[in-house]
Amino acid sequence: MKRIRGMYFSGTKTTETVVETIADRLYITLESSSQGGFDRVPSIDFTPPAARQEVYAFDRGDVVVFGVPVIAGRVPNVLLKFLDTLKGGGAAAIPVVLYGNRNFDDALIELRDILQSKGFRAFAAGAFIGEHSFSRVLAKGRPDAADLLVAEELADRAAEKLLADPEGETFTKGPVYVDGQQPLRPYYQPRDRQGNHINILKVKPKLDPDKCDGCGICISVCPMGSIKPEAPGIVDGICIKCCGCEKLCPKGALYFDDPGYLYHKEELELGYAERKEPKIFI
Repeated sequence: MKRIRGMYFSGTKTTETVVETIADRLYITLESSSQGGFDRVPSIDFTPPAARQEVYAFDRGDVVVFGVPVIAGRVPNVLLKFLDTLKGGGAAAIPVVLYGNRNFDDALIELRDILQSKGFRAFAAGAFIGEHSFSRVLAKGRPDAADLLVAEELADRAAEKLLADPEGETFTKGPVYVDGQQPLRPYYQPRDRQGNHINILKVKPKLDPDKCDGCGICISVCPMGSIKPEAPGIVDGICIKCCGCEKLCPKGALYFDDPGYLYHKEELELGYAERKEPKIFI
């Protein structure tokens, strides 16, 4: 195992930050060991739609830190078709999920099992917290310095496991244990205080044309390609509510006004304000 790389989907850069921290630290720790000879190769960002048109193949020389955000307690369903094209080739993998301080539910066990089914060997894993995509309050500023220290701890412990078994023979005993349930639970559904389902699946951000200067940042960051160059700020396709367009717009031209969405956002901010901490599994 000689090539260390990250691979991630990250609408607002939070998953990217955790994955890159783990991959960088893993490389430093492994390269400074007596075994040496490791390379830190460029990460694969499959957030842009075009990147998910490629087929990625790995082999036993690769260690891949593989990260996705949690949506509704699961791996984003819009990624499942792409993930099914991966060719693990016996590569070692560290599945990582990032959630907005509510719960990662079954996302990590789902990602681990997907990677295993595609020929990876998941030997360590982690669930981390990032600022919730809907909110600028819930888990504000995370992952923070304390979170990234845990990410480095995961990398160090993963490196120890690799160095103790450079051929990966113990990996054949099965993947790393992670929290979660099998069979997987249904996708999390937001509800009001009476228990009624709040359906926000088709909710999209709106544009304030008086604030938009046509810079095109929203076009470049939309992971679904749903904002076209000829209509900056107008979401005319699938919206997964990663909120990259809204949060990264320098003019604040994008906003949500759907009552159900706003109600759910407020309930999350009120109900999950207590700080959650990352969990790592070796």
